[in-house]
Amino acid sequence: MLTNNRPRTAVVLAGGGSLGAIQVGMLRELLAAGEEFDFVVGASAGAINGAYFASNPTRDGVAALEHLWRGIRRSDIIPISLDTVLNLLLRRDYINDGRALRQLLHRHLGDNLIEGTSLPLHIVATDQLSGEEIVLSDGPMVPAVLASAAIPGVFPSVMIGERALIDGGVANNAPISAAIARGAERIVVLPTGFACAPKSIPRGAAAKVMHAVNLLVSRQLVHDIGHYADRAAICVVPTLCPLEASSYDYSAAASLIDRAVVTTRAWIAAGGLQKTGAPSALHDHTH
Repeated sequence: MLTNNRPRTAVVLAGGGSLGAIQVGMLRELLAAGEEFDFVVGASAGAINGAYFASNPTRDGVAALEHLWRGIRRSDIIPISLDTVLNLLLRRDYINDGRALRQLLHRHLGDNLIEGTSLPLHIVATDQLSGEEIVLSDGPMVPAVLASAAIPGVFPSVMIGERALIDGGVANNAPISAAIARGAERIVVLPTGFACAPKSIPRGAAAKVMHAVNLLVSRQLVHDIGHYADRAAICVVPTLCPLEASSYDYSAAASLIDRAVVTTRAWIAAGGLQKTGAPSALHDHTH
């Protein structure tokens, strides 16, 4: 329910693999500042964070999500095993079968339904055949989140109904349009940014795919912020810059959270929540 005539506000969480840890620090400071949201929209890694947050949109809920991220390892998401080699030898269209991620999600989300969250939740995925954006607003949560995070070439598609669904970032990585279509008058976007100061080119097929996708969707976000500026007030929390960690490097999660806490707190103190437009860190640049 809206209070004090404030605009209907959505929080939109973009994708970004391991850089999703940054969103935890952002959420922590937004709640500390008293920010309130009416619904949640998430894609890819943002769907994972969005599902956790919509289920418990409190400071305690974010603290639990932070605890999870601080302990996560790449092997919890994309383990390398003999099965990985077998998938390559059999020429399957994915490197990892997604079991590890599914198990992680089941441990923390259980058999929850999307429509059962404390805040309304909308999870964005992509129809693998048509490329159409699919917004999932009801049904089992884990398969929907798994579909939204199914990076092509890394994870297999997920069947929901008669559709084979893949990563929501393919159709709409920071789904501003989905939030507007659901009545958002004000949108707070939590991007993950991109590695603007990498020390080297990522090694390995999965790392290269994730890095390339992240660069592409960051450019799309800048476009969408401008495109939809006249439809809603779009406030974008600045991401980290310079950023060395790739979207495949889960070992940096704790430091990413810590940095995001500091930068988001300073941004809020400087009146960031009253500003709109794309932060400079999202535009193409190098260091």
